[in-house]
Amino acid sequence: MALLNDLINMNLSDHTEKIIAEYVWVGGSGMDMRSKARTISKPVSSPSELPKWNYDGSSTGQAPGEDSEVILYPQAIFKDPFRGGNNILVMCDCYTPQGEPIPTNKRNNAAKIFSHPDVVAEVPWFGIEQEYTLLQKDVNWPLGWPVGGYPGPQGPYYCAVGADKAFGRDIVDAHYKACLYAGVNISGINGEVMPGQWEFQVGPSVGIEAGDQMWIARYILERITEIAGVVLSFDPKPIPGDWNGAGAHTNYSTKSMREEGGYEVIKKAIEKLGLRHKEHIAAYGEGNERRLTGRHETADINTFKWGVANRGASIRVGRDTEKEGKGYFEDRRPASNMDPYVVTSMITETTLLWKQN
Repeated sequence: MALLNDLINMNLSDHTEKIIAEYVWVGGSGMDMRSKARTISKPVSSPSELPKWNYDGSSTGQAPGEDSEVILYPQAIFKDPFRGGNNILVMCDCYTPQGEPIPTNKRNNAAKIFSHPDVVAEVPWFGIEQEYTLLQKDVNWPLGWPVGGYPGPQGPYYCAVGADKAFGRDIVDAHYKACLYAGVNISGINGEVMPGQWEFQVGPSVGIEAGDQMWIARYILERITEIAGVVLSFDPKPIPGDWNGAGAHTNYSTKSMREEGGYEVIKKAIEKLGLRHKEHIAAYGEGNERRLTGRHETADINTFKWGVANRGASIRVGRDTEKEGKGYFEDRRPASNMDPYVVTSMITETTLLWKQN
């Protein structure tokens, strides 16, 4: 008699060429992730080999009930760490039956920016630091915190070890390995300043790949917390008061910035970002005003400033970049719930395509 786990862990490739493709997309809120699976006749190596599919957009807040069909276009494939074998996760974006991107499809515009010849020539690299908070399921209170109460003040939790300081490491480690298995270019993890809060980093990734990989990494984390019975929060300020918020610091460089003389290119790019500060802030995540207060390693939301090694700045330049005269910079303004397609393409557009009046 087979047990449930035996069936879940069954290796299909021993018995059939058919694979399971889990189509993943971003739902109507711009942060909720949706997915459904279908059988494909044989293993594939490119999203172009996969069929388009559809779903009921009236159930995700993306279409009216009287015209509810939304079409999924496969855009990137990853190995499925949950089903294993030749099974895949498929990152999709969403279109009307007439082929127009729906309003919540932020990938389509990003892809246009990243395919611009001036952008392609500069090979933009991104490294995104995704912070998040793990919550106890039935009380929506951070993991490891006493229910209805508070732990000791911040200080001992950042990159900490110990049962009284690090909460949820099994989830974090499972996510790290699952992302590596899937083919996500995850580059590290660490415990964050607020207890119950963690971070993972994706990158360096080139252009549109940064958004695809971050969304799939988020999806994998959502699935793992589902298994663990823990709630995943991307709220930029999950606990009011003297606690750190959660951001998605975005590290960025272009070919010109990485070559000799790149520091001057970086300074010109930062100047452009300062001139469009309000536009960027408006697109950098919901509830970010609760996080960007000028405290807890942030700059005030209404103030744009940059500095070397300054974690209280809008843009931070590393000591190594200053010393070597080339490298990258970090945009510290994006909230943890930002859309990586929007943020990466907007930074690119402002620094490479936008012309100052």
